[in-house]
Amino acid sequence: MEQAYVRQIFLWSLGAIYLFAFLSLYVQIPGLYGTDGLLPVFRLMPFDSRFSAWDRFLQKPSLLFLIRGYMGMSAESGLDLLCLLGAALAFGTLLFETMRSSLVYLCLWWFYYSIYYFGQTFMWFQWDILLLETGFLAILVAPFSLKFWQKPSSQHHDGVMMWLVKWLLFRLMFASGIVKLTSQCPTWWSLTALDYHYETQCIPTPLAWYAHQLPGWFQKLSVVGTYFIEIAVPFLFFVPVRPLRLIAFYLQVFFQLCIILTGNYNFFNLNTIALCFSLLDDRYISKAFGWKHEEKDSVFERLFSKKLCKIASRLVTIIVLIIMLGYTVRYFNIYIDFDSKTIVSSIGFSLKGFTAALHDVMPYTVYIGLVSLGIEILKAIYRSLVRSDENVFGRIFSFVLTVFWSGVAVTMFGMSLIPFSVLDYSTKDIVWPVFHRLHDNMQGYHLSLVNSYGLFRRMTGVEGRPEIVIEGSNEVDSGWKAYEFLYKPGDPSETPPIVAPHQPRLDWQMWFAALGEYKNNPWFVNLLWRLLHNRKSVLSLLEKNPFPDKPPIFIRAKFYRYHFTGWNEETENWWRREEDKDLYMSPIAKNVSIVREYLLNSIGMHYRIPDDDAPLERDFVSVTVRAIRSYLGEAPPMPLLMSVFTTAVLLISTRKIGESVRRERKMKKESNDGNKKTEKKRR
Repeated sequence: MEQAYVRQIFLWSLGAIYLFAFLSLYVQIPGLYGTDGLLPVFRLMPFDSRFSAWDRFLQKPSLLFLIRGYMGMSAESGLDLLCLLGAALAFGTLLFETMRSSLVYLCLWWFYYSIYYFGQTFMWFQWDILLLETGFLAILVAPFSLKFWQKPSSQHHDGVMMWLVKWLLFRLMFASGIVKLTSQCPTWWSLTALDYHYETQCIPTPLAWYAHQLPGWFQKLSVVGTYFIEIAVPFLFFVPVRPLRLIAFYLQVFFQLCIILTGNYNFFNLNTIALCFSLLDDRYISKAFGWKHEEKDSVFERLFSKKLCKIASRLVTIIVLIIMLGYTVRYFNIYIDFDSKTIVSSIGFSLKGFTAALHDVMPYTVYIGLVSLGIEILKAIYRSLVRSDENVFGRIFSFVLTVFWSGVAVTMFGMSLIPFSVLDYSTKDIVWPVFHRLHDNMQGYHLSLVNSYGLFRRMTGVEGRPEIVIEGSNEVDSGWKAYEFLYKPGDPSETPPIVAPHQPRLDWQMWFAALGEYKNNPWFVNLLWRLLHNRKSVLSLLEKNPFPDKPPIFIRAKFYRYHFTGWNEETENWWRREEDKDLYMSPIAKNVSIVREYLLNSIGMHYRIPDDDAPLERDFVSVTVRAIRSYLGEAPPMPLLMSVFTTAVLLISTRKIGESVRRERKMKKESNDGNKKTEKKRR
């Protein structure tokens, strides 16, 4: 399976995802990590004469240590610089194929990791971890080249590296399906999870309201479809039958598009779709985009006729799909109830039976991955020795290079089994000890090279979506006015937003805060404290400040339960809500010393701690970064992201049109020259 085009599509898509991630974070840095922000990043970098910037970098390889230590920039400006450089490089990967090299993707990964390391609670999300792991694989997938003016050539081991991308996709989807059942969440076991999901997810879209109105039998069948796509279909990733892999690709992409339409999950679903490209081949890409491709016969097509292979693959595809659908109907008791004219479904196995089956299946997932990787490595070695057009020395070099990168792939596969075995800890016993040591060493440096995943483990908000509403007032008994957030539900009449691929990190964290107590979220107390002082950087993360001229004297947090309204309710509101009898946080005022002490002890700050250990920034880089911040700092996130991405697409389109026009002119000129020569010969 040739994947030169697939590799380019994957790398281009990842460049777009990096662009969204860096720009999305950039506009939020002052409010989240600035000196007046919710979690000032400089407090994590206190000055200590015993350690140099290089010593700290060797302990925790974040570039922010070097930027701050050797360039003399403040921590906030350092984060700005990393985001701007990352966005610029990502923009370049969209425009130029020559920039899609391993060195560029190494920089992109390192920039994002350096920010992630200091991101604290606002970056402890699975999509950030997934982007880091995908980004590291892109370093291995992308060709190595120091000549940025030349297009990088394909290597014989490219298929092996792309296999790692497919293995990551398998771990992500399979684990996401398994944890829904191992968590013993009643809604997932009763197939009623989607009855609550659309209204309780962090930031729903307008279509989520309509999806919530669908009948119960359809919601249950959709849960069955989720299990089918996440648990059963991933095994098709490794089959040698091309139609089955394409069907797996279509199902995964369809699943991600459904999530995108009903929920704002930033760049996470786009990242998953980028991983899905590993299931394709160059024949598919070339037909889809009209690119030239020299189609080579597979081993089976050389042994048998193409027609026979096509018939056999279609027959196998039909049989496999019938078997998979048959077992799905059996294990989920699916049948049509003609009396109620609905489709009935329920789980037909017990937790004990599922746990036993998982214990038996998990070792086979490892063996399937190992065999599939081994076959990919053997094919790469065969291509380097037999099907290579190089001379003897070139073939030897290609063979050595293939063996080296195959060893890297085996190492990455082995380390990935450690977090993957979280699904069933007995799987750890079949992993070589050397991989355990390598994984532990990487964890010591907080390097997110391989990770465990599991999406929507438990369904929250079964009794109603928990929401926090912050209010301020100048009198403790009356006059309370609400602070409106940009994206999370507040005013019941407000339409749910469409915000992806932007990631509003404060709005997301407010959703998590509502699931617990403010005592476990020091940043939330600091949020109220900043609002009591009308800190501009924090207010930029909100939509409406009810006290623009003078901050309130008191501030509090109320607790509500939100529900989507129904079809039959006579209201134009999207939500209805009930107030909880207990406040999330009682009123506080500026002169409450206990709040300052709490903030100082919990997150090392109070109402104001200046960045004393940051020198005055007068160098060219710092001045430039501040100038860009003053120009772009107030830019709305979504228009900024879309305008930059659209600019890249328009530039690509313009260049393609120009190349097409030049090619047509050249062909026309050659044709005219040929006609003139023919005419001269006739004369």
